Amino acid sequence: MPYSALKDKKTELIRKARDGSCFIADTSVAAITAISTGATPTLSALTTGYEDIGWISQDGASYARTTEVSEVNSFGSVEPTRSDTTRDTITLSVTAQETRLTTLGLYTGADIANIEADATSGEVQIAKPSRPGFKYYRLLGLFVDDSDAGEIWIARFMPRAKVTEVGEQVFTDGDDPISYPITFQGYEDSTLGYSHKWFFGGPGWKALLSAMDIPNAS
Repeated sequence: MPYSALKDKKTELIRKARDGSCFIADTSVAAITAISTGATPTLSALTTGYEDIGWISQDGASYARTTEVSEVNSFGSVEPTRSDTTRDTITLSVTAQETRLTTLGLYTGADIANIEADATSGEVQIAKPSRPGFKYYRLLGLFVDDSDAGEIWIARFMPRAKVTEVGEQVFTDGDDPISYPITFQGYEDSTLGYSHKWFFGGPGWKALLSAMDIPNAS
C-alpha cells in the first residue's frame, strides 16, 4: 500500500488567530458558559462586567502549560517504574498597548477603585503597593479565524486568574509604544471545578465537524 493511501492531511484544518481580544471581569461576574448560540452560530453576548483590555502587541496572546512529575525509580529498572503529575498550570502572557485604567491597575497592582484624577489638573498618581495585589479575575481570551463557511472562534477561559508576573516596560520614541507586559496564571474555581476551559465554535467550525472527526450530540 502506498503512503498516499495512508495519509490523512487536511489543509482546511490548519488554524490561525487572525484577530482577538482578552477580556477580564471581577470574579463576582458570571462565568463564561458558551461563546456561541443558535443553529447558525452567532457569538454570545458577554455578561456586563467583562472588559476588553484593548490593543495588544503583534506577539498576540501566548499560553504556556507547565507540568512537573514525581518519579519512582526501582532496583533493576533503567526507567522510572511510576510517575505522578505534581504540577499542571496554565499561564497567559500578553502585552497590552493601551494606557487605560484597567491596564494601569493590572500592571501596577494598585487597586483601581482608589485611582482617580486630580479634580483640577487631571493628574493621576499611582504608588507601588507595599505588597503585590492578590486580586483574582475572570479572564477570557477570544480569537477568530476565517474559513469558507464563515468565522471560527477559539476561546480559552480562566474563571480565576491572577497576575503573577509583569515584564519590562520600555520608554522610547522608537516603533514600540509604552506597553504593559502581563502574565496571568489560572487557578481552580472551587464552584466551577476547573481552572481552564477551551471553547470552539462559529459557523466555520460547525461546517468542519465531520472533517475533524468530531461527532454531534444525539
